[in-house]
Amino acid sequence: MKRAINIRLFPSKDQEVLMWKHIGSMRYVFNWGLDKQINHYKATKKKLSAAELGVELTKLKNQEGYEWLYQVSNATLKEALRDLDKAYSNFFNGSGFPKFKSKKKSKDKFYSRYDKIYFKNNIVNLEKIGKVQCRNNYDIDLSKVTKFSNPRVSFNGRVWVLSVAIEIENEKEQLNDFSVGVDLGIRDLAIANIDELDTKNINKIAKVRILTKKLKRLQRQCSRKYEKNKKGVCYQKTKNIAKLEKRIKRLHSKLAHIRENHIHQATSKIVKIKPFRVVMETLKVSNMMKNKHLSKAIAEQGFSMFITQMKNKCTKYGIEFIQVPTFYPSSKTCSCCGRIKKDLKLSDRVYKCECGFKADRDKNASYNLAKYGLEVSV
Repeated sequence: MKRAINIRLFPSKDQEVLMWKHIGSMRYVFNWGLDKQINHYKATKKKLSAAELGVELTKLKNQEGYEWLYQVSNATLKEALRDLDKAYSNFFNGSGFPKFKSKKKSKDKFYSRYDKIYFKNNIVNLEKIGKVQCRNNYDIDLSKVTKFSNPRVSFNGRVWVLSVAIEIENEKEQLNDFSVGVDLGIRDLAIANIDELDTKNINKIAKVRILTKKLKRLQRQCSRKYEKNKKGVCYQKTKNIAKLEKRIKRLHSKLAHIRENHIHQATSKIVKIKPFRVVMETLKVSNMMKNKHLSKAIAEQGFSMFITQMKNKCTKYGIEFIQVPTFYPSSKTCSCCGRIKKDLKLSDRVYKCECGFKADRDKNASYNLAKYGLEVSV
């Protein structure tokens, strides 16, 4: 299986300038290619392939005034066109239309050519960037790895990170003979049929609440400064505003890492007890986000990330991973007698059955999910 790893980079000032050039060039080529696609489709009702856009890109690089495109890796520019081709093809398959990337909102990252990457003595070689000092905490000898997949270099607001996937062998473990049902929620991140595996909501702890409050305060300060420096219909960005935005970006990054680490710990705790099966719900997160009262809480919990990590870790250790159908009534079904309570409301946090069974609705759902896994095996 493939394992994604993140490696901290320590570039020099000249290397950092080159990295920013790669980010800007990749964003420019994506927007240039999207404009080409839109105009071509209006004229011919057909889309350009990535290869055809690559030919046009070569012509663009040879034009006067575009020599700066030669300062970055050609593989980086071609990958921007492949990303565009994938996004444009997904649009015809039902996804949203690709948007132009803005310098303010788009993620600061770029593709690095995979066959030019190699590690030696805490140094990684990147095409056009050169040899960059790095550090990682993995028990993997990266100098012996010969193949890397989809390497991306990104700036998360604080540090530079190289994200890459490598092939590893699945670890075979002696598994136990019990199934774990996991129900995701807003009050608590995860409720399992085994009490020791329950995971609290990280957004309710003091540290995260203090950081969130600080973030709101900085955002208000930034908004007031924009309003104060407004000239007509245009907003003027001053150096003080840029400093505030940098602090806001770092806070966003810190909160994201705290939440991601919490999910890693929760999923690792489940696989470490070595169940032979893990059962979860199939959540339509995009539909759940349409609820304006719960959308912020759902986004902060990171349900999609939790499911993805749970699935990957189960694959790594040879644990069977099952997702029940979307409309399976895990919360409405009594885990004791099997009776379905159709009039159960979202506000009913305690499940009470006519048979006398009484439990927290999320805990009851986790019992049903664990039983569903056993029913499937039978």
